[in-house]
Amino acid sequence: MSAIRLATKYVEKPWGRHDLPGAFPDGAGRQIGEVWFDGPDGRHPPLLVKYIFTSERLSIQVHPNDAQGRDRGLEGGKSECWLILDAERGATLGMGTLRPLSGEELRDTSLDGRIEQLMDWKPVAPGDFFYIPAGTVHAIGAGVTLVEVQQNVDVTYRLYDYGRPRELHLEDGVAVSIPEPYARPATNIAALDDAALLDTSEAPFNLGLETLDTGATQIGGAGQSWFVPLTGHGMIDGQSWEAGQCWLIENGATLDCAAPTRMLLASL
Repeated sequence: MSAIRLATKYVEKPWGRHDLPGAFPDGAGRQIGEVWFDGPDGRHPPLLVKYIFTSERLSIQVHPNDAQGRDRGLEGGKSECWLILDAERGATLGMGTLRPLSGEELRDTSLDGRIEQLMDWKPVAPGDFFYIPAGTVHAIGAGVTLVEVQQNVDVTYRLYDYGRPRELHLEDGVAVSIPEPYARPATNIAALDDAALLDTSEAPFNLGLETLDTGATQIGGAGQSWFVPLTGHGMIDGQSWEAGQCWLIENGATLDCAAPTRMLLASL
């Protein structure tokens, strides 16, 4: 049994923000778009947890599945999920297209910008949860704070980037895209204490929401788990923890909550 606090990495982005929540004080004065929790040094765990903060729309993009990723020389593909923590009035996420598109249509509309109008831009609110399987054409909109759990493979194929001077990846992106409406029912967990959000029947990992009272409990189990405290503070295997961190748990750990705690727990 062990608990390892993962290092906090601040990533500046042109679409990031200067007004990060108080749990991320080291981002002050910089335009931070992402906070990553990866490692520890010399290791590459199969899941990656991020916080994302947006002031502009992110590129319209897509990720390959495991087989497609391996065919391209990668460790695998990338499916991910988003939990919305905060959203400005009118904030949206682009998930899927308004109608099915052929590969040729996807390529043509990405080249001339029409893809922006063909995306399904869904309004979002705190507590909304979305699973984005590999192949889903997607984009995170402006004014959103979210926590993302994803397969830890660094692969993104940009289809459209609003004229920003960054490389597009149309050949690979079109090849792995499933450009069709997003069909998974909407889920909002703002009023829930506990929820099973994902399991391996539909995703490459499990993810659950838990709310704990003060006191000690066991979390995790055999293998690796990722403890993402959204609120609260306390001790884990004799080490201090607080909201805004991420911990890699190996074969379980004892979690002591000094305050009511809301947390995500991911596992394989």
